[in-house]
Amino acid sequence: MKFNKFSLVVLVLLLSVFTVQAQSRYAVINTKYILDKIPEYKEADKKLKVLGDQWQSEIDDKQMVLDKMYKNYEAEQFMLSDDLKKKREDELFAKEKELRDLQKKRFGYEGDLFKERQKLVKPIQDKVYNAVQKMATARSYDFILDKSEGITIIFADPKLDKSDDVLKELGINN
Repeated sequence: MKFNKFSLVVLVLLLSVFTVQAQSRYAVINTKYILDKIPEYKEADKKLKVLGDQWQSEIDDKQMVLDKMYKNYEAEQFMLSDDLKKKREDELFAKEKELRDLQKKRFGYEGDLFKERQKLVKPIQDKVYNAVQKMATARSYDFILDKSEGITIIFADPKLDKSDDVLKELGINN
């Protein structure tokens, strides 16, 4: 008899969980799709690409100078005095450090590119997030999934994709 009571309790708990899940409302959006439709985002992305290319070119130029210095040193090291060798090695070390520091300054965590991205893109992302939050509240969604990156969704019913609704909320016609 105890087994039947336990089974009944488990069954009631399972049914209540399924009932709660059945009442959940959710939607799927694609933030990459949404951002690609926002002209300000496209412009910010272009600016970031131009800056990144400029800074990478600057680094590549310094790398070429450093490579040439290394080749010259390797060719001449046997003819140099110990003092001159030490001086050249110190110069190479300093140039290498300068190059690493520049790479870190431009592309490192919280580097120039990161700061520029925060300045140009974050306000647009915040605008999209606020539109999603407003839409979710107005339509009583319990959660919204982003299928653009990071989360893998094997199947999503296309009618659940509310990306176009977010664009409308932002005032952007598809």
